[in-house]
Amino acid sequence: MDREWNDSQPIYRQLRDRVVAMILDGVLKEGDLLPSARNVAAEYRVNPLTVLKGYQQLVDEGLVESLRGRGMVVNAGARRMLLRAEREKFLGEEWPRVRATIDRLGLKPSELLKADAAGPSPKTPPEPPEEEH
Repeated sequence: MDREWNDSQPIYRQLRDRVVAMILDGVLKEGDLLPSARNVAAEYRVNPLTVLKGYQQLVDEGLVESLRGRGMVVNAGARRMLLRAEREKFLGEEWPRVRATIDRLGLKPSELLKADAAGPSPKTPPEPPEEEH
């Protein structure tokens, strides 16, 4: 997990989002234990109650469960549930903005595929497409 926190949202929410990213990325799998709240609090220098609040959100969402004496465990189907929710969120919230930028810049699908295949973007921007008359 990243050690830096930003001011855009509460730390407990950022912690929740980082655990979600770890589940989506396959770092945490079904049945895996989450790091203890005490360890996370000490390592990231946050209040243990902040960690517990972030973990509680994951419990409330059905992604993890608390097993007495063992800790927090990633539930079966958590990744599948997250993928479905994150895809819907992307398509509903982020994709329209991305699509608007693509349209605004006049990019063609072939240019996007070519840029993706080329890897990281070059330091100099590509030439704009010629105007069609």
